[in-house]
Amino acid sequence: MKNSASSILVSLISCFLTLLSCAGEPSPQASPPPQESAPVSPPALPAAPPEAPLPEEVFDPATISREIFDSTKTDVQKLIQDLNGIIRARNYRAWVSYLSDDYLRDISSPDFLAQTSASARLRQQRIVLGSPEDYFNHVVVPSRANDRVDDIEFTSQNRVKAYTVTPNGQRLRLYELEKTGNSWKIMN
Repeated sequence: MKNSASSILVSLISCFLTLLSCAGEPSPQASPPPQESAPVSPPALPAAPPEAPLPEEVFDPATISREIFDSTKTDVQKLIQDLNGIIRARNYRAWVSYLSDDYLRDISSPDFLAQTSASARLRQQRIVLGSPEDYFNHVVVPSRANDRVDDIEFTSQNRVKAYTVTPNGQRLRLYELEKTGNSWKIMN
């Protein structure tokens, strides 16, 4: 039994190595015959509407001017100060108004609430979250009432990550925020 299992394993490894060596070789059908005509340009892609944000993988943070960076950082710092007051006052309704629809949907899901309830701190306190308001009272209020924004990072033209820096220099992400119109929303 042991010899047959070893033989099968050796055969499988041999097949795998053969497949790998063949994968790097071009197939004879891969190269088209040479053509005498001028090269054909690919068709132009339709232009994206001007309102469409750039995908994050295409966004270059260097396109953000120093003035926009500084004014955005000031706006985000003010927003976090306002949120701190709302959180300290335990004002759930006001806090929810700062959440994106997707984020509110995420923290309302039974899976999220169960997973968060399974954290060591909540298990130790025997807290089981049943709603986003429970999440606000038992997770957000104890951990977010005194946040401070030390730095921001643009991830798109209208989206930033807000960071605090610990005394030992570690950057901790506080929020990911998106600006729609004149208001900021918490994305996660």
